[in-house]
Amino acid sequence: MTDLLLRGCVLPGRPRLVDISIANGRITELLTHEPGVRAPANERIDVGGRVVTPGLVEAHIHLDKALLSERLATGAESALDAIRMVAEAKRGFTADDIRQRSCRVLDMAIAAGTTAMRVHVEVDPIIGLTSMETALALKQEYAPAIDLRLCAFAQEGILQAPGTEGLLRRALQMGADAIGGVPYNDRDADQHIDIVFGLAQAFNVDVDFHIDFFDEPAHMHIRKVIDRTHRTGWRGRVAVGHLSEASALPAVEQKELAEDLAKAGIGVISLPATDLYLMGRNDDINPPRGLAPIRRLLAADVPVALGTNNVRNPFTPVGTADLAHMAFLASVAAHMGTPQDLRTLVDCLTIYPARILRLPDYGIVQGCRADLVVWDCERVEDIVAAQPFRPWVIKNGRVTVEHERRIRPRWKEGPR
Repeated sequence: MTDLLLRGCVLPGRPRLVDISIANGRITELLTHEPGVRAPANERIDVGGRVVTPGLVEAHIHLDKALLSERLATGAESALDAIRMVAEAKRGFTADDIRQRSCRVLDMAIAAGTTAMRVHVEVDPIIGLTSMETALALKQEYAPAIDLRLCAFAQEGILQAPGTEGLLRRALQMGADAIGGVPYNDRDADQHIDIVFGLAQAFNVDVDFHIDFFDEPAHMHIRKVIDRTHRTGWRGRVAVGHLSEASALPAVEQKELAEDLAKAGIGVISLPATDLYLMGRNDDINPPRGLAPIRRLLAADVPVALGTNNVRNPFTPVGTADLAHMAFLASVAAHMGTPQDLRTLVDCLTIYPARILRLPDYGIVQGCRADLVVWDCERVEDIVAAQPFRPWVIKNGRVTVEHERRIRPRWKEGPR
């Protein structure tokens, strides 16, 4: 028996309307839509020719330092300045404080259609394991609506913050799914990278670096990451966020780097809101945008995700955890405006981040988990172009969010 039937769906890449049959949390059948045919189901939703995509996948977000704008009066002048400001604020964090702010962001993301998320959880001598303990509890609490993947993240460095390596080990023992580093914020970037890969091997977890977050290609630690990925056999298990320095490379070098990333199976997560906000601060005229070269990376078959990163803190002063907003920003900033470009950017919110996170059974084919979003539009490209609301969000075959929206243009009703 079908538990849920979605009737009259527009699916990416399909020319005709489709009915999606769901049972036991899985997609059991994709049927050509026939108006008037009433198939048996416990629950039916008339999608009415709207677009349906797989659930959105947030590949890079920080919950524990979200929503700090109300307590921090000034904005950051650089990435390192933002790190300093948050490190100071972190001294006042409590478990309850982290939980409350995290829940607010999770609720926003779920309402916007996110069904899976990799959370970078800060682990260091300042906060200890408080953020990880809180995140592990939230992972269980929010499981009916979203899959949380937790990355133990050394924001304050490893070598310059004694005790961090031991804390990272404990976080991995507690159940972190990945290990994350930030080589540009440590006294020896190469050793930092080696420690992270060593922990990944010891605990058999994936790797996710914040990398090369500057305007000019002065560091290019990505080359060390590529080398270590090959040496450790971690192909397909490494992701990097930011990669802003690559945007300043000549076109030929960008192409070569993209090909090297593809060979290593490394995914790239562009973070448009943060990168646009913090890059380009050193140039009064024609400031650089600081986005990773999305188009060239995709052309080389590198999986590219668009992520939120931060919400209303020194790294990013705005945001609602709606991934569609990140695609909107990337469209403008990366000059990706054709209908095909916009459809590709939707892939950067869905299939590419799912590949980076190695999500099992993801997509809209028979047998996949029924994690779906219904969009109030009839063309896939309008997800980016029009930023439509989402009438229904479905997780594991159950409707988790239902949006009702009514707009009444009263100015048209009365005398003028």
